[in-house]
Amino acid sequence: MGRLFGTDGIRGIANRDLTCELATKLGRAAATVLTSKDTRHPRVIIGKDTRLSSDMLESAMAAGLCSVGASVVLLGVVPTPAVAYLVEKYKADAGVMISASHNSYEYNGIKIFSGDGFKLPDDLEERIESIILGEVQLPEPPADSDIGTVRTAPNALRDYIEHVKSTVHFSLDGLEIALDCANGSSSMTAETLFTELGAKVHMLSDKPNGLNINDNCGSTHMEQLIEYVRTHEGVDVGIAFDGDADRCLAVDENGDEVDGDFIMAICGLDMKSRGKLRKDCIVGTIMTNLGFVKFCESNGIRFAATKVGDRYVLEEMLLEGYCFGGEQSGHVIFRDFATTGDGQMTAAQLLSILKRRDAKLSSLRTVMDRYPQTLENIRVSQEGKLAFYTSVRVRKAIEAAQKALGDNGRVVVRPSGTEPLLRVMVEGPTLETTKEHCDALAAVIREELT
Repeated sequence: MGRLFGTDGIRGIANRDLTCELATKLGRAAATVLTSKDTRHPRVIIGKDTRLSSDMLESAMAAGLCSVGASVVLLGVVPTPAVAYLVEKYKADAGVMISASHNSYEYNGIKIFSGDGFKLPDDLEERIESIILGEVQLPEPPADSDIGTVRTAPNALRDYIEHVKSTVHFSLDGLEIALDCANGSSSMTAETLFTELGAKVHMLSDKPNGLNINDNCGSTHMEQLIEYVRTHEGVDVGIAFDGDADRCLAVDENGDEVDGDFIMAICGLDMKSRGKLRKDCIVGTIMTNLGFVKFCESNGIRFAATKVGDRYVLEEMLLEGYCFGGEQSGHVIFRDFATTGDGQMTAAQLLSILKRRDAKLSSLRTVMDRYPQTLENIRVSQEGKLAFYTSVRVRKAIEAAQKALGDNGRVVVRPSGTEPLLRVMVEGPTLETTKEHCDALAAVIREELT
């Protein structure tokens, strides 16, 4: 697994790694694998984010799909969770999102959803890869009269907005919020959505030009939003989305960052108090802060940890019947309403709690204490990522750091699923301690694997 697909679809530099030829092949292969043989013209919807290459890849993907007889419905610029929702609402056989999420504009990616709105499991991705790589033959192309067609879905944005609105039962009237749209997909929806929910909105980074997506803005660059909240009196909350709006982070009224772990703690505890937290369990990942684990222990909530990636969080939720989970990065899944992480839905749920409780975000975040954490991303080659699993010296360095921290800390070192990086995370009792261990581990990794 992993020749083409990473933890979140296929991703790479557009027109170099992710080419039109690859997108066309992917369209043919996906339609072959995902649609039933008795469907003459299976329907596939395609959404995209705002980066320059998205139009090009959308056309190539649509061409590939049409060449094997699929009918294509173009949604235009929409959030990733809109594709996951609309694929079922529009009774499509599959959905495609063209986006590289939080990456800069030169990258792009292709995520595929099955007809029920879920990201593809590994076995289906492997079958698609086998066709693209020529290991499995495509069936004969259809006759001219059976080639697919392309049309647009003019109501896609409105249908998605109405869906998110339907999950909120309290008006946000009286709340003043700043929304950082990362010059991405939420630029098309956030102002309308939160204004119609009753909030007064201040819009930041909502003017995409194809090159400015995630450019010093959004959930991966919180400085702009933090500064805006701190310098604009009356703003109750800041919300930052990433490029495709499947994640969000928040800023409280004092300008302090509230990451995905805090958001899950606030929302999860609220759900438990209302009897909505199925099996009293929240699903996170191995990167979830140790403070969140302690929060769960203190509040009678079970915590289940998975590999990094919201797809693995969702798999655990579906396997065990849980309804809530997510990641520190801001991918939060409300399974009662969605099949994937949804930044705008998460923000709407969080804001509705503030309104219902007439509380400040700074007070709600006190339900959890965050353990100091140091993160470092180390660029390595593909060979270096593979050598990580067999390097004795790296393994011994990780074991030594964990032994030194004991029960008061945690070490996680893992290859990125989407980039040529090894990610090092150290938690401990003080920031100085975590930085010391993280720097030492990073030095060993650079010596051994770069």
